[in-house]
Amino acid sequence: MCIGVPVQVIAPGDFVQLCRGRNGEEQVNMMLIGPQPEGTWVLNFLGSAREVISAEDAVNINKALDGLEAIMQGKEDIDIDSYFPGLGETAEVIQ
Repeated sequence: MCIGVPVQVIAPGDFVQLCRGRNGEEQVNMMLIGPQPEGTWVLNFLGSAREVISAEDAVNINKALDGLEAIMQGKEDIDIDSYFPGLGETAEVIQ
């Protein structure tokens, strides 16, 4: 499974830029979205940036990834609302 991870651009470059995210620093291919200014958040899939995202989206995606990690580790009493903000509201609308 391929999961997008938010990373923030920390060094300029043309096709590859140094970024930092939950997994530390890594070189990210920017050919799909073009070079981005320092401080920009992007969604990284297997070393390639797929889209520019907001800082708020980066926080929410990281919370969701934390929630998935907690679930995979078998933690009990997962607070769904803290890991997946707004999910409960969406579920109510769907029902």
